[in-house]
Amino acid sequence: MSALRINRINGSEALRWGLRLASLAACLLAWQWAAGDRLNLGLLTFQNVPPPSEVAQAAWALLHSPKLAEHLQASLWRVFAGFSVAAAAGIVLGLGIGRWKRWEDVLMPPLEMLRPIPAVAWIPLAILMFPSSEMSMIFITFTGALFPILLNTVHGVEQIDPRLIASARSLGGGSWAIFLEVVLPGAAPSIVTGLSIGMGTAWFCLVTAEMISGQFGIGYYTWASYTIQNYADIVVGMLVIGALGMGSSVLVKRAGQALMPWHQQENKA
Repeated sequence: MSALRINRINGSEALRWGLRLASLAACLLAWQWAAGDRLNLGLLTFQNVPPPSEVAQAAWALLHSPKLAEHLQASLWRVFAGFSVAAAAGIVLGLGIGRWKRWEDVLMPPLEMLRPIPAVAWIPLAILMFPSSEMSMIFITFTGALFPILLNTVHGVEQIDPRLIASARSLGGGSWAIFLEVVLPGAAPSIVTGLSIGMGTAWFCLVTAEMISGQFGIGYYTWASYTIQNYADIVVGMLVIGALGMGSSVLVKRAGQALMPWHQQENKA
C-alpha cells in the first residue's frame, strides 16, 4: 500500500473521530446550557435536571465509593448469566426453527405469543416461580435477551441461498455436513447481530428488575437515588448503564467478527 493511500486512510479516520467527538461535545454543551439556565419549554423542563458539572462530581464520588464494586459485580453477573443461557437457547432454537419446518410448526406459535410480553410484566410471575430474587432477575434478563437472538438466528438461516445447499448436496454432503459447513456459517452474521442486540436488551430488562426487587446493582442504585432525590446520581446511574450496555454489545460484536474471518462488511460511504 502506497504512502499516499495510508495518509488518506489515516486522515479519513481522524475526520471520523473528530466528528464523533464534536457531536458528543455539542450534546454536552446543549445539556449544560439547558440545565444551567433552568430552561422551561412548557411540555419539557430542565428546572430539576442537574448540569454536567454536578453529574461529574457525583460520578467522582461514586468512583471512590466502596459500594461501586458491589453494584457492578451484581449487575454484571446477572446480565451475563441470563445472556449466556439466552444465547445458547436462542441459537439452538433459531437454527432448528429456521432449518426444519416441524420445529417451526411446534415452537413458533407459543414463542410468538410470549415475545410481545414486556419484561416488567414478567416480574410478578418470576418472583412467584423462583425461590430467590436473584434467580428471578436472571430470568428477566434471559427473557429480554432470548427473542432478539432467536429471531435473528431464524432470519439468518432462512436467508441462506438455497442454491448453496443444493450445491453442497450435489457434491455429496450429508445433512450434518451441510448444517455445519453451509447453514451455520451462512447464518453466523445474523446470529452475531442478534447477540449484540440481545445484550443491549438484557441490560434494559435487568435495570427494570433491579429497580423493583434488587438490593445491589446499577438499576437499584439509580432507583434508590430517585427515591432520595439525588438527581445527579440518577444521571450517573443512567450513564453507567449506557456505558456498560454499549461496551458489552461492542465486545460481543467484535468477538463474533473475530470468529467470522470469511465475512467482510461492505465499506460505508
